[in-house]
Amino acid sequence: MKLKQRVVLLAILLVIFIFTKVFLIDNLDTSAANREDQRAFHRMMTGLRVELLPKLDHTLQSPWEIAAQWVVPREVYPEETPELGAVLHAMATKKVIKADVGYKGTQLKALLILEGGQKVVFKPKRYSRDFVVEGEPYAGYDRHNAEVAAFHLDRILGFRRAPLVVGRYINLRTEIKPVATEQLLSTFLTVGNNTCFYGKCYYCRETEPACADGDMMEGAITLWLPDVWPLQKHRHPWGRTYREGKLARWEYDESYCDAVKKTSPYDSGPRLLDIIDTAVFDYLIGNADRHHYESFQDDEGASMLILLDNAKSFGNPSLDERSILAPLYQCCIIRVSTWNRLNYLKNGVLKSALKSAMAHDPISPVLSDPHLDSVDQRLLNVLVTIKQCTDQFGVDTVLVEDRMPLSHL
Repeated sequence: MKLKQRVVLLAILLVIFIFTKVFLIDNLDTSAANREDQRAFHRMMTGLRVELLPKLDHTLQSPWEIAAQWVVPREVYPEETPELGAVLHAMATKKVIKADVGYKGTQLKALLILEGGQKVVFKPKRYSRDFVVEGEPYAGYDRHNAEVAAFHLDRILGFRRAPLVVGRYINLRTEIKPVATEQLLSTFLTVGNNTCFYGKCYYCRETEPACADGDMMEGAITLWLPDVWPLQKHRHPWGRTYREGKLARWEYDESYCDAVKKTSPYDSGPRLLDIIDTAVFDYLIGNADRHHYESFQDDEGASMLILLDNAKSFGNPSLDERSILAPLYQCCIIRVSTWNRLNYLKNGVLKSALKSAMAHDPISPVLSDPHLDSVDQRLLNVLVTIKQCTDQFGVDTVLVEDRMPLSHL
């Protein structure tokens, strides 16, 4: 064989060797990542049911100190939380030592201080479980039970970006009024035999109070994030205009995602993929009202998108508002880990997992069966949407490997 032919042959063999090595390494990495995703899923399913128990035998720390130490830039609570039941129990039972009107917003809430100095937000019950909110997908009052369900869905999806939430019954006469500020107390009234309040907010009206059953009010308690993690508010790039006849750009420009990708913080880092994860999350719960979102301050785009204020969810089980998925079907990218988790949850697993996760909540049953069924159906719609993206652009383009270390800052 001539020298020139040998050189060509060696070059071809070298190229084949390099491509084979790269292919094998990539597949090994992908396979290892998929195996870790599967192990993480099984760990989540094993620890799904959380009993609300008061004991913290292995530590001298308070439940509030434990929960505060959980928070890092990329998660609100860790994957393994043996103390979660004790923290939720404290949220559901600790004495209220102060009650005030809620922080700024459009919906009724109260800001409570629990024994030990922990701030929490209380959202009262406005609807029965089987009530269907008609109209626009963002219509109606906040649903307190939606906050509880959304927290547990966040656990199931493995995002761990939602603050802790638990249901609670509170006696307005004996637990709230004696410790209420004058500003909150001035909004209390009696309707029939029921104690009611209407609070202070953009849409709060004396003619539309939230009323207890007698003095006992059902609601949801959301744990306030530690003050050492101040929040920064951002306008959601796929937010709605909330004006009849006026569309946001994303509603008519199918290339809108290309423009988003050129602006900070979506041009680099994890934020755009967080937006996609959040779109999936919001679609599953039927939340079309995420016009803004929060991250931690001074994060340069590296903080997680925190899943706050999920109460405009689970309003109408028959309404699947596909526009919530616009970030997904316009950008056509999603994390591999999210894709894997969604596939593990199909065939009825999601409904069963969500029902099991909420079984020990004090206000259980948290959701009606039609809402649980709707979550399963919406999951299938999400998977179909991702399949349409992979058919059009290819798996390697759509499924993005992005596993950021949780303590990277």
